[in-house]
Amino acid sequence: MKSLLAAIAICVPAVLLAQDDPAAAQATCTAPDGWEDILAQNPRFVVFGEGHGSNESPDFVARLVCAEAQRGQRVLLAIEHAAAQNAALQQAWAGPREGLIAALPELGWRGREDGVASEAMLRLVLSAHALKQAGAAVDIVAFNGTRDEAQYRRFANLPAQGPHEAAQAENIAEAAAIAPYDRVIVLVGNVHAQITPFAPSGGGEAFEPMSMRLAAYGSVISLNMLDAGGTSWSCRLKPDARRVPDQPVTDEMIRCAAYEDKGTATYDRPAFIAIGPSAAAAAAGRFHGVFWVGAITASPPAFPAEPRQ
Repeated sequence: MKSLLAAIAICVPAVLLAQDDPAAAQATCTAPDGWEDILAQNPRFVVFGEGHGSNESPDFVARLVCAEAQRGQRVLLAIEHAAAQNAALQQAWAGPREGLIAALPELGWRGREDGVASEAMLRLVLSAHALKQAGAAVDIVAFNGTRDEAQYRRFANLPAQGPHEAAQAENIAEAAAIAPYDRVIVLVGNVHAQITPFAPSGGGEAFEPMSMRLAAYGSVISLNMLDAGGTSWSCRLKPDARRVPDQPVTDEMIRCAAYEDKGTATYDRPAFIAIGPSAAAAAAGRFHGVFWVGAITASPPAFPAEPRQ
């Protein structure tokens, strides 16, 4: 256990907390309240549906990965990055921290500004990698999208976004089958995390989100992120952008930056997880429960296309 804490405090001092503060390192390896209720149900997959672009959601998941590693559990961390790049990610994951950092920009991280390749996501990946380097049984998989043409063709008959969601689920399940994992922890956008069909508000065919498909491979608990508001990094239409009917939105119409967020809940307590009937009601029946992260702060891209001024 001490070696795992040392990995966090020494290998990645800027990733979580202070380099010379063992108590702080211990705190980052303590699961939030409510995690024990998840463990009591022993799900195969625990899915965290986030709003991209905050510091708090990836840091929340990093705490859980560390807590499980401290307990001696074998953990698979599933991140919403390109499945087509997963083989290259595995090569980088097997090597030193410096090599992993050098590889990530070429694996779809460079210039991605939608919050999925944020500084906080980099912290999550590096903290998990530090645990692995220290001897913990922690692995990673990039599961987003179809990994090849053959996989796409298998799911091509599904409506709307269905092929994408089905591929996500299969990619996670196949990675989870490689080793006897005690816990598979998935961080993904909260549309993919829903356990009921998703119908776009603007019309169009409904489809089965990833978490619905994932249930075919094993038990799932899916949690929706709740926060007190603050800021998050995202890409939105510029105030003066004028959309033309039946025309796509262009890059020139979009601005990626830290934006104010109103928040989705108010709790006067630290981060926690809640499942069960009352929590499911709070999640509007679309999730099994919720995870509360408190006030949020924007996390900019880890590898921006152009250096920030």
